[in-house]
Amino acid sequence: MAASTPDPAPTPSPEPIPAAAPAAASVPATPVPTPPPGSIATPSLTEDALARLNAYGRKGILAATNSPLVAENVRKYGMRFGASRFVPGTTLDECIVALKDLNAKGLRVNTTILGEAVDNAEQAEGVVSEYRTVLDRLADERIDGNVALKLTHLGLKVDEDLAYTNVESLVAYAGERGLFIRMDMEDSPTVDATLRIYTRLRDAGHDNTGTVLQSYLYRTPDDLAALAPYRPNLRLVKGAYLEPESVAYPKKADVDAAYVSLAETMLRENRFTGIATHDERIIDQVIAFTRGAGIGSDRFEFQMLYGIRPQLQIDLVKRGYRVLVATPFGPDWYPFFMRRLAERPANVLFFAKNLIRP
Repeated sequence: MAASTPDPAPTPSPEPIPAAAPAAASVPATPVPTPPPGSIATPSLTEDALARLNAYGRKGILAATNSPLVAENVRKYGMRFGASRFVPGTTLDECIVALKDLNAKGLRVNTTILGEAVDNAEQAEGVVSEYRTVLDRLADERIDGNVALKLTHLGLKVDEDLAYTNVESLVAYAGERGLFIRMDMEDSPTVDATLRIYTRLRDAGHDNTGTVLQSYLYRTPDDLAALAPYRPNLRLVKGAYLEPESVAYPKKADVDAAYVSLAETMLRENRFTGIATHDERIIDQVIAFTRGAGIGSDRFEFQMLYGIRPQLQIDLVKRGYRVLVATPFGPDWYPFFMRRLAERPANVLFFAKNLIRP
């Protein structure tokens, strides 16, 4: 994939980069605490029934993701009939067009090569090479954006040291080009290794990197406390993987309550926080909290997914808030697409309608 002609100067780092901090102890495996009671008002019976239906729909979609029949049909028709709503293309060139369009609207961006859980070191090395090309294109074309990646895509399931070596080389290269890399959080078995790799990077002096915490995991408040000495750059999400009730809140109200509590702690204590949600109630709570606490808009941004609530993204920019749009690309879009459907089961209706349109 050929890169375009470089501009005279590299793109400045698109996310505030935390200053180097004293090394903290490696993040240990955290025992599962008893979940605290939710702090958001108890929903009405109608809301509770809807939440239960959404929960069942979410579990069903995530379970169906591993069905060969479902995978075959969604891969065959998905991009034509709905997946392109969330994924602007399968190539970097297609993605760059979308990134420039979003920048023109005042939106910041990140991009990800879709894929996860490579089987060997050679595959991981190929992914590293692809990400170097992505970093070059972002810098050369002066995109106001950064990269988010999955450590399993860089070999975490093969060997933790392999994943560290691969991501360290990318973070170092991104630093040379004035860019930032965020390591996405995946399912609960990968949390400890992801946080260990993050702290190793920070201890090695790499400040142009951040990671992600998930509010649906009971352990997350302890993980956040362990990271506090680094004053990290973190994204907060609710969580998109199918997790057992032994490690994650099963009820949406509890996930939301945990999200708000974690967001407030992160906004007070972290150098920079990505508030990744499309939930307007939570967005309003965050805005009210930051105003009341005197937290400047340079210390946080709202982060949303490509194709979801685009008008809300624009409206927040018009109100003076920073908004980043996660804009992935690549041929291996199927798992990502299914998790987007699971996050809001009503999206399945959108997909089904497109399937039956003439």
